[in-house]
Amino acid sequence: MKKKLIFVLSFLLLLCITIKASAQVQTSAKAAALMNADTGEFLYTKNPNTKLPIASLTKIMTAILAIENADISEQVVISKEAANQPPSSIYVQPGDQLTLEDLLYGLILRSGNDAAYAIAEYVAGNVDDFVRLMNQKAKAIGMTNTNFSNPSGLNIPRENISTASDVAKLMQYAMQNKKFREIAGTKVYQTQSALGVPYEWNHKHRLVNQVDYVIAGKTGFTKAAGRTLASYASKNGINLIAVTLNDPNDWEDHLNMFQYGFSLYGIEVPTPEIRSDGSEEEED
Repeated sequence: MKKKLIFVLSFLLLLCITIKASAQVQTSAKAAALMNADTGEFLYTKNPNTKLPIASLTKIMTAILAIENADISEQVVISKEAANQPPSSIYVQPGDQLTLEDLLYGLILRSGNDAAYAIAEYVAGNVDDFVRLMNQKAKAIGMTNTNFSNPSGLNIPRENISTASDVAKLMQYAMQNKKFREIAGTKVYQTQSALGVPYEWNHKHRLVNQVDYVIAGKTGFTKAAGRTLASYASKNGINLIAVTLNDPNDWEDHLNMFQYGFSLYGIEVPTPEIRSDGSEEEED
């Protein structure tokens, strides 16, 4: 009888701990995932395999494909089609030239749809062939619920569809590349085109700009997708990836997810109030 009572009490204690742990994170997202970037273990999920439009989180794939398949020091001639992509934009001009590396910074920091199309045309010769590369790469890295139709994340010809868990896998893969890691964590980048046009791009990701342990990330927004966000955090040798899809409260949710994730390893991190950067949402 005594052993049975001890067993019941132990079970109830374990249940309470489990309920408490699961209650430590609540997000406003339709789908979310928190991953240990080193092991691939998911520490928190919410509808992780629900297929949703991902907006400009697409550009993580566009960037890593370009880095892996082309010389980023080469000059890229901007086509009229690329320059005419709708905002968000880095405002490149038809016939002007930037290096592929420059375009990658404009792609990740400012989420330039014009940069995405210029990159796709340069790397694969045309956008359709680049999209085929995107879907091949998605399968190769285990993104089993993902389909890309364009390199930007706009709904041209239709929205790119993925899941929170698949995007986390993509971010995990991309961040293993030194150049991608450098670009996605840069706060400000300056360059000049072949025609002498100066550019200065600030990272749209507020956590990268304002929180020391958030070292890289990518933003996204369309009317169909809502706000999408991928963030990479590092503290005391522990690396975490947070992804939210269709989340009106994404900055706070990512900080709370990271606080919870790091706490599992006995690491305390602050969750500071995030300042507005004054920018307006545009489809990116």
